[in-house]
Amino acid sequence: MRTVRNSLAGIRASAVAMPVLVGLLVAACAADSVATPPISPGTPGHPRDVNIITKDYSFLPSEVDLVPGETVLLHVINGGLVVHEVVIGDGPVQDAWEAAEAAVANPPPGPTPFVSVPPALAGLRIVVESGQRVDLLWTVPGDPGPLLIGCHIPGHWAKGMQAAIRFVRPGMLP
Repeated sequence: MRTVRNSLAGIRASAVAMPVLVGLLVAACAADSVATPPISPGTPGHPRDVNIITKDYSFLPSEVDLVPGETVLLHVINGGLVVHEVVIGDGPVQDAWEAAEAAVANPPPGPTPFVSVPPALAGLRIVVESGQRVDLLWTVPGDPGPLLIGCHIPGHWAKGMQAAIRFVRPGMLP
């Protein structure tokens, strides 16, 4: 009987101590957390770093904040198991790359077929092998229309490999 009573007392003490411990941990984390700084647009001499991580079959972040006219250093990292690409462009650019990539789906054994689109529909395209990182300096158009990020390796766009670009003002919080 004494063992059961001691066990019950220990359970009651734990039930009281646990919420107190969790509360202290949350307060400690909140005190040490640093807010994301406002966006300061990049310049040719000091580009802003922008990370885009490709995974099977998504982009991180799912929305990329850019300031029109700024210069960014894109770091495209493939954390997936297969080749991915980042195509930045409007709807017609995305459609052109989707059609071009679909035309070479299921190629015969050998080197990956070369794909291209007309220059007016090229947008910005970065191909990244699994486990690799590609860096590219890019000046965001000064008067952009709606832009998207997509991967058009056959089947990837259909699996939802798309991300939004949100144009923001300098000083906005991401």
